[in-house]
Amino acid sequence: MRTDNWSRDGTVRARHPHEDLLSGTEESARLSRCARLRRGGISYSPGRWDSTAYLPCAGLGPTTICCSGSFGFSLRACSGVELRCRSGHNQKSGGSVIAMLGLGAYWFWHPRTTDLHLEPAAAPAIVEKSIAVLPFENLSDEKQNAYFADGVQDEILTNLARVADLKVISRTSVMQYKSGAQRNLRDIAKTLGVSHVVEGSVQRSGGRVHVSAQLIDAKTDMHLWAESYDRDLADVFAIENELAEKIVSQLKSKLSPQEKAAIEEKPTADLAAHDLYIRGKTLIATAVFSTPLQEGLLEAVRLLNQAIERDPAFALAYYQLAHAHDLLYFAGTDHTPARLAMADAAIQSLVRLRPNSGEAHLAFAKHLYWGHLDYDRAREELSLAKKTLPNDPLPFVLAGYIDRRQGRWAESTKNLERASELDPQNPAVLQQIAGSYHLLRRYADEARALDPAIALAPKDAALRVSRAEIELDWHADPRPLISTIRDIIAEDSREAENIAYLWLRASLCERDFDSAPHALAAMPIAGCYEETIPFPRGWCEGVVAQMRGDKAAARAAFTSVRTEAAKLVAEQPDYAQALCVLGMADAVLGQKEDAIREGRRAVELLPVTKDSVNGPLLVQYLALIYAWTGEKDLAFEQLAVAAKLPGYLSYGELRLHPYWDPLRGDPRFEKIVASLAPK
Repeated sequence: MRTDNWSRDGTVRARHPHEDLLSGTEESARLSRCARLRRGGISYSPGRWDSTAYLPCAGLGPTTICCSGSFGFSLRACSGVELRCRSGHNQKSGGSVIAMLGLGAYWFWHPRTTDLHLEPAAAPAIVEKSIAVLPFENLSDEKQNAYFADGVQDEILTNLARVADLKVISRTSVMQYKSGAQRNLRDIAKTLGVSHVVEGSVQRSGGRVHVSAQLIDAKTDMHLWAESYDRDLADVFAIENELAEKIVSQLKSKLSPQEKAAIEEKPTADLAAHDLYIRGKTLIATAVFSTPLQEGLLEAVRLLNQAIERDPAFALAYYQLAHAHDLLYFAGTDHTPARLAMADAAIQSLVRLRPNSGEAHLAFAKHLYWGHLDYDRAREELSLAKKTLPNDPLPFVLAGYIDRRQGRWAESTKNLERASELDPQNPAVLQQIAGSYHLLRRYADEARALDPAIALAPKDAALRVSRAEIELDWHADPRPLISTIRDIIAEDSREAENIAYLWLRASLCERDFDSAPHALAAMPIAGCYEETIPFPRGWCEGVVAQMRGDKAAARAAFTSVRTEAAKLVAEQPDYAQALCVLGMADAVLGQKEDAIREGRRAVELLPVTKDSVNGPLLVQYLALIYAWTGEKDLAFEQLAVAAKLPGYLSYGELRLHPYWDPLRGDPRFEKIVASLAPK
């Protein structure tokens, strides 16, 4: 299960989150799609420095792949895994230093991390000044005006959310209560944890707009106040502002001069630009961890740029535009200086238009975190954002992500639970809490966090496979995952692309090399990513080809992977994740010295002390690089480090995944596996 790419910190999963790719609870109801980005692949163990590699082959047992000087592959069965090394120099010293520094530094900064006892927070008491703004009914004859109706509700909710004296439920949690269905307001309010509900309708006809709204006491079903407006279309923003202020007055809430000024500020004078903005914002919410991620975000960028072309002073459009650019960068989909510069330009425009706004501080916080891993300055900006965005769950989500990246697990959970209070019907927040438990290898707690998320979204394929995957990691049992995948595909074959990565992982752990090509066929372009490590789809293609004995296709795929990774590293020499991919490709292609140098450099650039999610993953991949290049002693040193750190390495992974076949049978390996076994 990936974390905050919302990493699965909402990066991630996907991926996105997913862990930290989460576009925020307000904007990422589909975060859980990041689950598809989990690990998968095949074990390669290039054993000889003269380009001889060893790996298992379906139905043949361990197999030797011999590479000539031109790296032509040939397969032949052998009786056991054999690791030979003709390296003329000692690789052990450097590896020992990396292992000791990695483990020692981590436990210096994060002592006794895995002893934390994190309990889900009790449901908060319902406060009197709390409210949910439900979706408004679209009464227009032209149903394409649905975005207009959503925009009216969105602006009223946004305006109310600026009032610190109110508790306002996030848009993600209320959008499921569309007006077309019969709504039991008392039950809805109880579920959302509020005392009051707003509902209404919008009708747009020609140059006129009719808006009606009513405030309801959910405890008694009593209508406390109602208002209708029939005005020129150009007055719609004034209507939204008046409605928000009257609701605040009815609830006898305090409204500061600064809050009143923020409410009365029009987002734009161009209604067409506002429609484009709502469409782009909604697309980000539904695309961040859906498939395909890149296409969805790029379409959002196109729509938001159109909105800005119509109104260059549209501050909130710049906010969403920066958000999309930063997500594309952090997720690894377009991890380039050019993409980061686009995000920076959008933020500069936002700051110029609204220099002290909560949105400006929040956008800068995301940019500092996702774009630069500058945790301290990001925290400062989040603190400023909370002052004027008191009901926005995203500052708490991002704080939880940053805490997790720094190994502050209890603080991370506390922040995510606060976000869940503001966004109680968003399963993505619960999935993020579950993701923390997964990294801590607290699988029972992970299951308890995922179960209510699935109750909120019972048809969400990614949530279902994440829940089933627990048994694979915890007890080395892939059967629940395989069964769940089959059920999901039988129900809706279109879901295959959203769960393809886990489908491939399950197939490999089962050594079912006949189903692996089907998983690969369903995999989207960026489906082979691991957290934010940009393994291209060609990596998974090479894995499947190698396992099926197609050595020519495997070599072609891995060579292509190496070319892509080398290009990324040439353009960005300090891109740790790209160096990791390059090292893995060089390892499987028999380029031992290059592979080890690249793997070590990746760990040095992104150590565990800087990133508690990706850092251990890079250590894990360095262990594989050593194993595949015949440096068994160094492989065990790194694997021992990874096993002691919170991370994705699991008992089931080591017991079942072909990646680790070169180390099987060695007592040191069995000891590490036993250390992760369920107690």
